[in-house]
Amino acid sequence: MSEQSVAATVAAALPGARADLERLVRIPSIWADPAHADDTHRSAEAVADLARDAGAADVTIISADGGAPAVVAHFPGPEGTPTVLLYAHHDVQPTGGDEHWTSPPFEPTERDGRLYGRGAADDKAGVMTHLAVLRAYGGRPPVGVTLFVEGEEESGSPTLPALLRAHRDLLACDVIVIADAANPATDVPALTTSLRGLVDVTVEVAMLERPAHSGVYGGPVGDALTALCRALATLHDERGEVAVAGLVHGTSEAPDVDESVFRSDVGLLEGVELIGSGSIPTRTWAKPALAVLGIDAPRVEEAANVLLPRARARVGMRLAPGDDAVKAQRALADHLEANVPWGAHVAVRLEPGIAEPFTIEASGSAYDAARRAFAEAYGNPVVETGIGGSIPFIGEFARQFPGAAVLVTGVGDPASRWHGIDESLDLAMFGRAVLAEALMLAELAPR
Repeated sequence: MSEQSVAATVAAALPGARADLERLVRIPSIWADPAHADDTHRSAEAVADLARDAGAADVTIISADGGAPAVVAHFPGPEGTPTVLLYAHHDVQPTGGDEHWTSPPFEPTERDGRLYGRGAADDKAGVMTHLAVLRAYGGRPPVGVTLFVEGEEESGSPTLPALLRAHRDLLACDVIVIADAANPATDVPALTTSLRGLVDVTVEVAMLERPAHSGVYGGPVGDALTALCRALATLHDERGEVAVAGLVHGTSEAPDVDESVFRSDVGLLEGVELIGSGSIPTRTWAKPALAVLGIDAPRVEEAANVLLPRARARVGMRLAPGDDAVKAQRALADHLEANVPWGAHVAVRLEPGIAEPFTIEASGSAYDAARRAFAEAYGNPVVETGIGGSIPFIGEFARQFPGAAVLVTGVGDPASRWHGIDESLDLAMFGRAVLAEALMLAELAPR
């Protein structure tokens, strides 16, 4: 099929892909919330049906160790061609409060060329990018394709290693394309070559056997929430640099970004300063970052004049490429244990589901093919980029399929607000992403 023919068939496939993307967005597949377990199974069935309709030779729904359902579909290629595994995930993040959204999060809505809804970008757009490509080829791509759509990425993919080990033959491949990252702009394609790692801990501080009257005992006796807050405050220095000892701090050679654009993209309030030091790419891609994710304490509306006996918090830390997640998690726990004041009792739980940072060497024929195809589809050359987020399973893919090239591609842009309120997908960029992947499969076929 010529390049012009590919472009024409992709254009013809896009309206249906858009409609099916909306269908998937309407399913609240929040696997992390047990109340939506059935929805996640319904989402997997919907993806399986779409794969069958796209011409798959076989479709299977698999899971491991009580994990979420994943869909595997095979599209055989001509004899002698490589096999490309196309990955995306059909589970989504919680909404963060439906009332905060401009339009309902599970009712896809178009505004100004963007499709709004939870999962519209992350990552049901990735699912439909792959399916639209397969439709454009009539279910007969120029190379072998295995479609793999996971169901628990937003929970850290805890059972994916077991899934890959149990179904290694089913997923065997020569090239892996992971459509779960972002582009720096809607018309600038990116290949992500570095990702930060992620670890979490839960810290609990105890000072009293029971609540005590703050008037009768306050003064000589402190409270657990204040002690916890003082410990949490030591995690950063005055500039906002992460103060945990022993972590890797790198640098990025990428050009700095416009601070005003960055502030607008993130929604930073007027007068609020950026923290840390170095260029914005250095701070977001190559250095650790730390956030208090939640605190267990009385609600303000329910507060009483008592000294709180216990308080706890969940702390999340992103790790620079080159760091060791197990050691970094222990370093975070050691820091908290050493900085709780006043002799308060402290217990730190190391949370499971850690993600190692990952760096990809973007060389070889698969990368050459991707650069040609993406440049043609987007009208701009490919840039190599890092992301501050984590994709825990990339390292597991690399271990299970050591000879396969791993390409991390983008279906979002800085305005997509992944994991945030009013998540959205730029529809014009979605079309470019589908064309780019379709052209890439053609480039990967032997000449």
